[in-house]
Amino acid sequence: MSKDKSRANTCKRRTWFVCVKAILRIFIKKPKYVFLGDKFESRALILSNHVGAKGPLAIELYHPHGFRFWGTYEMNMGIVEVYKYLSVIYFHNKKHINKTLSKIIAFVACPFLWIYYRGLKLIPTYSDYRLKKTIEQSFATIKEGGSIVIFPENSSDGYHDKLTQFYAGFATFANYCLKHGIDLPVYLTYLKKKPRVFVVDKPFMWSTVSHLSKKQISEMLLKRCNELGDMEI
Repeated sequence: MSKDKSRANTCKRRTWFVCVKAILRIFIKKPKYVFLGDKFESRALILSNHVGAKGPLAIELYHPHGFRFWGTYEMNMGIVEVYKYLSVIYFHNKKHINKTLSKIIAFVACPFLWIYYRGLKLIPTYSDYRLKKTIEQSFATIKEGGSIVIFPENSSDGYHDKLTQFYAGFATFANYCLKHGIDLPVYLTYLKKKPRVFVVDKPFMWSTVSHLSKKQISEMLLKRCNELGDMEI
């Protein structure tokens, strides 16, 4: 199988979802991209802030290369589990909408978002031993020439302009790739809400930081990501 065909199988969205994205682009304007270094390579690790649904949506609609997102495993489950995730975790805990209204919004939105999540071809993430599955699926995507997009911020109490913590799962994945012979270029990005700008830092090769602990790397990139957010663009 050729590399191009493998990449299509891993990252290419289905025809119906491509049509959905074309409609969304009519209503959602492409953000301005400000590159502090080289533009995106086709195979890379991309770390970004979340900004609620704005970050994933902007990347899904306008990223120039094939990729897959990491997303919490609840988003990949059945419609009942997706409803519970939306009503309790997303709308109530993260968006701070009261419980009753969260349930109503989730009930209305759930069928559409469940279908949308299917179209994204998410790689599910876990906080236990099942993370091994996440790493293996992600590595398969990288081997076939695609990128992995991860939102490492701790958003358990909502989405903040000033990020407070980075989870280190991305470091586990990048170390796995390096161990298996692939040194990933890493792009750290920050989506600014006003103006609507994606600031993309100068990429670095993972091998240049792999000697540090995962905690050190997480803290270093957290600080840098906030610096990108503070830039006057």
